[in-house]
Amino acid sequence: MILRALHDLCLRRENEFPPEGFEEKAIPFLIVLDREGRFIGLQDTRSPQGKKLIARKFRVPKENERSGKNAWQITNLLWDHYGYVLEWPKSDSQKDKEMARNQHETFRRNIEAISKNLPKDAGIAAVRNFLNSDQKERVLRDPLWNECKKIPGCILSFRLDDELDLICQSDDLREYAAGLSIADDGESDLPASANFEGICLITGRKARIARLHPRTPIAGAKSNAKIVSFQKGMGFDSYGKEQSYNAPVSSQAAFAYSTALNHMLAKDSRQKIQVGDATAVFWAKQKNIIEDIFADIFGVSSKENPEQMNMAIRALYEAPKAGTPPLDQDYTPFYVLGLAPNAARIAVRFWHAGTVGETAAHIKQHFDDCSIVHGANQPEHLSLFRMLVSTAVQGKSENIQPNLAGDFMKAILNGTPYPQTILSAVILRIRAEQSKRDQNGKSLQNVTYPRTALIKAYLSRNARYYKQNAKEAGMALDPGNKNIGYILGRLFSTLEKIQEETSPEINATIRDRFYGSASSTPGTVFPHLMALTKHHLSKLGSRPEKRGRVVNLEKLIGEIVAGINDFPTHLTLPDQGRFAIGYYHQRQDFFTKKDNNKED
Repeated sequence: MILRALHDLCLRRENEFPPEGFEEKAIPFLIVLDREGRFIGLQDTRSPQGKKLIARKFRVPKENERSGKNAWQITNLLWDHYGYVLEWPKSDSQKDKEMARNQHETFRRNIEAISKNLPKDAGIAAVRNFLNSDQKERVLRDPLWNECKKIPGCILSFRLDDELDLICQSDDLREYAAGLSIADDGESDLPASANFEGICLITGRKARIARLHPRTPIAGAKSNAKIVSFQKGMGFDSYGKEQSYNAPVSSQAAFAYSTALNHMLAKDSRQKIQVGDATAVFWAKQKNIIEDIFADIFGVSSKENPEQMNMAIRALYEAPKAGTPPLDQDYTPFYVLGLAPNAARIAVRFWHAGTVGETAAHIKQHFDDCSIVHGANQPEHLSLFRMLVSTAVQGKSENIQPNLAGDFMKAILNGTPYPQTILSAVILRIRAEQSKRDQNGKSLQNVTYPRTALIKAYLSRNARYYKQNAKEAGMALDPGNKNIGYILGRLFSTLEKIQEETSPEINATIRDRFYGSASSTPGTVFPHLMALTKHHLSKLGSRPEKRGRVVNLEKLIGEIVAGINDFPTHLTLPDQGRFAIGYYHQRQDFFTKKDNNKED
């Protein structure tokens, strides 16, 4: 189903994708020739984007795969890096100079062969004359050559001075490239002309079957990684079939699905997001607005447009107000594919096939579940990335648990309960980071906005999905919530606040020493903390201007402990989550009241 959906995407957008045998490639510099093959000059195709120079993309004959010690025997059609095109070595070592000579000779022989097949193509004749003369030495004297050679493995191609298209984009070359086998990569002892026919799993028609599928590399994977591959002679063959003949897909269908996938995986693509270690691509069966906003909803807003994510989410909620049909009533099929690196292959981490309406409704429910009170300077909605890194050691994306991100994304898209590993990971990070401090030695908050939002979302969704009767925490402080974990979290936050007001200069509060035990085994900690608080209140009340404040704090403690018969010996994992929410709600309430008093 995955390959079929990708194949259909290619058919829908065939005018946007390169034709069979071609691909889009960023080429920084072009060698401009006249029709006699004389060098005219180098053309810099790069343009500034921010602080970087980005090369223009051109449609060129597809790249041939090469690896191993004999990789120099394989070249690309009328484009390649400077070793092949100009015999320029990547270093001054004798080994690299010899390699560059071999590469250039392969490139030259390839042009000779093409010239014999297409003798009337003026562009190919010009390139042939250029390579067989001393004209390439003039390239090395061009003022732009110094810029070109600064780029490791700089890619070059050719253009005639009286034409705008590249030489490799001529009509003759297009037909020639389309006729080449898309699976001929020199990795097998089978002849390139081997013509194995069978029923294609994607189209259902009898056609020539691709022996090897095109590359579909993702971030973190090898450059020759594929979504469909079979290692030859390793016991994965069946019925005497080798390599991708085990999963028969026609050459045309293999080109179509890989072209669509690689287009979405491109560096500047708006149809991919990073989900932990997985790269997720998404598309609809027909052109749909969700393709334009999905990346913004789950991505991280850029510095240039900090409201990017919030605007996309508002578009999700407010489509009817804008005069467009609500997305949750759209029945267009919608797909999300999560791919993760796995040795030489690519693993499918998750696959979502639904409708735009179902997906939009589930995404809105996710943001509703995560909604919780927060500071005025904090974002209205939390990105997927910010939530996931809140569960990781040191807040680093590479430390996100491998399967956690994929399972979390699947739950969002399908509207199912979040994985329990989310709750475990968040509580573990809260307890592990009690002693973290800023550069001034002040204790950093470990019960953060993203972590509390995750806990609240997990508990709310579980209660709804499994039809639990227990009252779950809302967006803000709920004095009517009688759950013991929530009440103890509120109490702990109040005791910490009293300590902070008694000793404003203190760097470490009771949270640094007692949060872990207070949230898991409250019976062993709270009696001691209550006794300590009496001392703090007495000290605070010794200051005449604080006596009214002491009365209010004592009254608040009385209201909270009224719901406690006894401090339990331990709390379950969900109640530890409710403890964190109660702590966070009460602390936010303290700061909100303080801000309101300042305004008054």
